Amino acid sequence: MNSDKPFIHLFQTPGGYYLFDVNTNYILKIGRRIYEKLWGVLKDKQDFANIEQDKDIIYLRNNGFLLNKRVSEISHPVNDTLKYYLDRKVGMATLQVTRNCNLRCSYCAYSGKYFNRIHENKTMTFETAKKAIEFLINHSTESERINLGFYGGEPLLEFDLIRKCIEYAEEMAEGKNISFTMTTNGTLLTEEIVDYFVKHNLVLTVSLDGDKKAHDKNRKFSANGKGTFDVIIKNIEMIKLKYPDYMKNMLINIVMDTENDFECINQFFFNSEILNDTIMMSTYVNENYIKDSNIPEEDFVLKRQYETFKMYLSKIKRLDEKYVSKLVSGQYYVLKAKMQDDWEKIKELPDKAHPSGPCIAGAQRLFIDVDGNMLPCEKCSETSDVMKIGHVDYGFDIDRVRNIMNIGQLSKENCKNCWAFRRCQLCAVSADNITGLSKEKKLSGCTGVKLALENELKDYCVLRELGHNFDENNIPVLDMVSI
Repeated sequence: MNSDKPFIHLFQTPGGYYLFDVNTNYILKIGRRIYEKLWGVLKDKQDFANIEQDKDIIYLRNNGFLLNKRVSEISHPVNDTLKYYLDRKVGMATLQVTRNCNLRCSYCAYSGKYFNRIHENKTMTFETAKKAIEFLINHSTESERINLGFYGGEPLLEFDLIRKCIEYAEEMAEGKNISFTMTTNGTLLTEEIVDYFVKHNLVLTVSLDGDKKAHDKNRKFSANGKGTFDVIIKNIEMIKLKYPDYMKNMLINIVMDTENDFECINQFFFNSEILNDTIMMSTYVNENYIKDSNIPEEDFVLKRQYETFKMYLSKIKRLDEKYVSKLVSGQYYVLKAKMQDDWEKIKELPDKAHPSGPCIAGAQRLFIDVDGNMLPCEKCSETSDVMKIGHVDYGFDIDRVRNIMNIGQLSKENCKNCWAFRRCQLCAVSADNITGLSKEKKLSGCTGVKLALENELKDYCVLRELGHNFDENNIPVLDMVSI
């Protein structure tokens, strides 16, 4: 029985044998002999009782490790205080100012290839926007900072509405620290618009997928089917020339289509002088709600992994950072954050807990569509009824919020015995099949989550083995046993 075994996960690196102890949240470097014994226990080749008297097992047990405790009840930790969070701690709201777009990107979530809405000529009214802004401010009394974001379609089709929203929000949020963000395709940027964003400190995210060939493959104008690369580069050059400091307030979002040539994309961003001040984020084509799953091209994936290898070499001073690809440079900081901020050191799991994937729906990335419907974030399908958690006219539906926060209850027995319990990344989106939340759909993502987590643990431990020092706040790796 799983419940009789130590709640651990074992993994190896070229430099050693490791045990991740789920209860204490520690990584232990152990000897090969103990590793093989514990491996036999996990694989049902021997009973744990048969090795309990081993001196090193006793040593580990005496130091609080190898407990077999599992969570007895799956429940989100803020269940009992949910109303308090939603009434006072909403930190961000993103307004869908329009469902229209001047592009027709082939991989877009609204392209028709996903179980989601498609583009339509529908715009948020200023009355709805004002209600949304008031809702954010009135429900953030205990949030020191709040953020108002703008999303589409293409939000700059409604720049006048955005301007009204920003000025209304600044007026209503007097005395509160409010910031603004926007995701845009970049084709409609003008000096007037950028000047306004500079004055109001709006952080701009512009979509740019690489060189002209790679970018234009997917990102085309709706009116004539022509690629958009030249227009976007011209607009970025304008910003660089007239507002050079603002470039530091911009992010470039790179959606990587593995049918493209990785090396061409990599060299474009590596050599681009106009983008050298911007932060870059790269992701693969979104798989959530997709109708026909994509199989990544192996050559593309391998080349990206090689660039990741070079990035890690730079962290151990074996390669100059100037040779690190901008497409992967951010991965180190993601790894570092995961191994610091999210790893609480405790003695054992509580009796009641929930896998770590779900956020406090509505409090962290509230998304408000053109009609005023509220969803947990912009990643949710707008055609999914289960994801609608309220409306600006009447507020949150607490029962709906609680339902999607507690998706671990769909697969509670699996979750209770999963070694990735603390680092699960599956939220309600992973279980949403449009008609409801599905246990089968959620479980289909488990293998990927565990594989990704194990790779992160290995990368972290290998960097430490090679002498890299993250800092004193990182997750402990204890060299408990040397034999």
